Order: sequence, then structure tokens, then C-alpha cells
Amino acid sequence: MRVLVIGSGGREHALVWKLKQSPKVKEIFCIPGNGGTASIANSADIKVDDIDGLCDFALKEKIDLTVVGPEIPLVAGLVDHFEEKGLKVFGPSKAAAQLEGSKVFAKEFMQRREIPTADFKSFEDINEAKAYLKDKIFPVVIKADGLAAGKGVIICKDLEEGNNALDQIMGEKVFQEAGNKVIVEDCLVGEEASILAISDGNQFIILDSSQDHKRIFDDDMGPNTGGMGAYSPAPVITKELLVTIALNIVAPTIEGMKHEGAPFKGVLYAGVMVTKDGPKVLEFNVRFGDPETQVILPRLQGDLADIFLAACDKKLNDVQLTWDKRSCVCVIMSSRGYPGPYEKGKIIEGITLVEGEDVVFHAGTKKDDGNVVTSAGRVLGVTSLGDGIEDAIKKVYIAVEKIQFDGCFFRRDIGAKALKRKQEVSVS
Repeated sequence: MRVLVIGSGGREHALVWKLKQSPKVKEIFCIPGNGGTASIANSADIKVDDIDGLCDFALKEKIDLTVVGPEIPLVAGLVDHFEEKGLKVFGPSKAAAQLEGSKVFAKEFMQRREIPTADFKSFEDINEAKAYLKDKIFPVVIKADGLAAGKGVIICKDLEEGNNALDQIMGEKVFQEAGNKVIVEDCLVGEEASILAISDGNQFIILDSSQDHKRIFDDDMGPNTGGMGAYSPAPVITKELLVTIALNIVAPTIEGMKHEGAPFKGVLYAGVMVTKDGPKVLEFNVRFGDPETQVILPRLQGDLADIFLAACDKKLNDVQLTWDKRSCVCVIMSSRGYPGPYEKGKIIEGITLVEGEDVVFHAGTKKDDGNVVTSAGRVLGVTSLGDGIEDAIKKVYIAVEKIQFDGCFFRRDIGAKALKRKQEVSVS
């Protein structure tokens, strides 16, 4: 089988790495790929939003299965275009991808289907939004409606911060047209977790839990990023809680999208806040999370290609998932300045020193004159398996210290919440 993975980040490197282990996969392409995927997959110089170009490539190369990593081509309708040409592709249609492409759509959908989420109101006029804020109890969360690379969410502790956020999103258009509309919603209190489910449009299977670390600095300080690290499983998600999430969030979402004429096929990512009143949805994504993928796939046992094919062929009832019982931790090494302006082209050293069960997933790298150099804000995802969360944390930071590039930055508290929860349970 010939497989195409679309994308260039750490998520795509992890997908290629896992698919490469399948005996069914004879050849794999990653477009446009990065410095890491270049070693294990073929590539081509086609952008992820060039849907015609990607489709022509898949037809020419007789690709048997296409897996879409990032949200941009999904929201633009890549899956619809591929399927019209008779190509098998894993991912949601343009209509179903609205769950991520428009936060207004997602919140109104959750409201219609009675899926637990924060109270909200949407706005297209900045003055109306500012007037609404005057009567709100803070903190509140203000979100750009459209795609903003994981950075379009601002938590505002008072009216001044709220007005500033609206000025940035709707006035200055820091997220461009993604800020034409905004959501103002109540700030949920609790602990976050990432729940990923694979659906064939009718049935679904839930992957093991993980927890992302969105903020740039330790102790969840600073601005949002695309994700600075993750671990799996997330102790906050007990077996009982996972059942609740499946029944109250995932099932009504899959059933609701089918009922509304947009069956969801692909990965449904629910960012969940575990509150005192139970789990509530913070946001939906319509693809694998990044860096959650880098800690989930190393723990997933079995053939990932079989799972994707079952989803495409509406045969998920035949799939049984099994998991490595060990914990997995991923630490993102980023460029200095990220998520703001950052430099590129810095030579990366020490990757080959990380061996054994440690894996380095490339996110923002490229090959340049024999060297691997930085090419984006998030550069590497250093990932380790361990016998429990404490062991995995210890291993991953030993590995991180072996890798260097000018201006490299990483959080030093990835997994701390899981460790604290474990210690609290042992004390009680």
C-alpha cells in the first residue's frame, strides 16, 4: 500500500513513524514534510493548501490512502475533492470540519445538541462585544472564530484585558479574517485534558487520554502556543470519566453531525475541562492534536494503517485498541521568541545522541547542506516512554539536555500536573 501523509509538523512525523511500522505500507510520502520525515518518507514540494496539486500527486502516484495532518486543508475541503476523484482519504469533509473551522458553529452546534460547554455569546461587531463585557463577571475567555494556529484564545481577568483582546482580534486583525467574529464565553475552572476519538461517520473508538501544555512558560504562564509538551495517559481522566465523556460529548457529537447532514469521519479532538460539574468541552478540533499525537501513538499497539482503513470503510466495529501501559512524555523544544517573532536556520546538534526508546519528532526543521536546521517556532518534540509518569519525565529531560541549537527554549514542568495528582492519590 502506498500512503500519503499531508503536513510538515511533529504530528505528521509521528504519523509517518507509526505508519512506517505497518507491514501493509510499502511506500510512504510526507508532503511537504520536514527534516525528520525526509529520512523515512519520500516528499514533494507542494503546499498543504494546494488541494489541486496534492490531488494530482495522489492520482499520479496511485496513492492508496491519504492521511491529512493539519486543519487548513480539511477546512478548505481537501477530503471532498479527493473523494470526488475516487481517492481514499482519512479526514472529515468540509462541512464536518466546521467544528474546528468556526468556533461560532461549534458552540451553536453544542448548544443545539445539549453537549456540555461554557455559556457563550458570539459577536460580529466590536462595539457590541465591548458593551456586553461591561456586565460580565471576570475572568472571561475571548476566542477568534476562525483558525489561528492554536493562538486565538485569550483569557481576560478584567475589563481592560477584555477590551484589549477585542481590539487585537477584531480591530487590529492579528489573526486576520479569523477575527471577523468572536466568542465571549465563561471561563471554566478545572483541569484540562485532550480526548481523541476516531469515527467512521457512524461508530467511534476513543484513544487513550493525554494532556497538552498550551502556555509558553512554566506553571502555565504567558501566551498560548500550539503546544509546548504533552503526556499520556492523563490521570485526571479516570475510566469512569472517560465513559462519561464518551456518552455525553463524543456520542452526541458524532450522532448530531450525522443527523445534521455532515457525518464526521476522521479524528474528533475534544479539548475538555474537568470541572466540579463534570467534563465540559473547551473546543473541538477535527484532526490529531500536536503534540498529543507524539505521546499517544508511541503507546498505541497494533497497526495504525488498519485503523485508518477501517474508518474509511465504515468498519470501526472490527477494531479493538490495545495500549502500552507505560507513560509517555513529549517536551517541545522551540525557537527563542516563539510564539512571537523567531529566528530560523540555526544548526541543531545532538539529535543522534538520543537513542533507545526516546524518539525525536521533528516539527520545524529542514535539511540544509548536510545539517538539520530550525525552520519554525516549534522545532522538535523529544518523546520518552517510562515505567510511570515520574520515570518518563526523568528520561525525557535527560534526552532534551543532549540536544542543542542557538536560542532553544523548552518548558521544564511538562508532566508536573500528572506527578502531583499521583502524589495526592498516594497520600490519600
